[in-house]
Amino acid sequence: MGPGDWGTVVAAYCLAAFVKGITGLGFATTCVPILALVFGVPATLPLVLIPSLVSNLLVMREAGHFSETLHRFWPLYLATLPGIGIGLMLLVHVEAALAAVVLGIVLIGYAAYTLARPDLLVPAGAQRPLAPAVGLLTGAVNGLTGSQVMPVLPYLLGLGLDPQRFVQAINISFTLSSLAMVAGLSGLGLMTVETALVSAFGLVPVVLGVALGVRVRRLLAPDAFRRMVLAFLMVLGVLLIGRAIA
Repeated sequence: MGPGDWGTVVAAYCLAAFVKGITGLGFATTCVPILALVFGVPATLPLVLIPSLVSNLLVMREAGHFSETLHRFWPLYLATLPGIGIGLMLLVHVEAALAAVVLGIVLIGYAAYTLARPDLLVPAGAQRPLAPAVGLLTGAVNGLTGSQVMPVLPYLLGLGLDPQRFVQAINISFTLSSLAMVAGLSGLGLMTVETALVSAFGLVPVVLGVALGVRVRRLLAPDAFRRMVLAFLMVLGVLLIGRAIA
């Protein structure tokens, strides 16, 4: 990695951690597409894992309700694990350009859904039956693209959780997914000592970025900032798709 590559990595870590601190969401979703534009999806995924884990734990510590959330959503979390295995198998066997297109589509879909904010609630009787399917699909998308938000984000939003419980529920999903990805990418030979060191280097900008984001969250309207972030993600999604098919 040259100086320009290091600059890109540090900038992506700082921006993604800042977004995470403000919104409680989005480290990997913001960081992966930025780095994927430079390094490609397969090479990017190991670089975000350690900073993603740390950013998740920092947010989870403040959210509370850990035991309650884990007890309620364990079928969702458990189903994520085989889904990640499916996604990683697809990652190995498909072209990097296709993975970039899928990531771009996921980003655009995520941003469009969140911007539209549809008032859709999951019926009480369907919440538990849907959980394993949502976890399996979320894991598959994560294994292939590194994005951890779809479809678990709209599912959890549709449950009408209060903000703290929502943040805890989705960050437990993020954390479990990141741990499974560490194991899976190591088994595939993509998580090497070098990439682990680069990823660990991200701890400093991540801790600082999350702390700054938490402070700014108290000063700015989170909805306005989130709209800007979502618009940015849509642009990144378009760029990833355009670059892949060019």
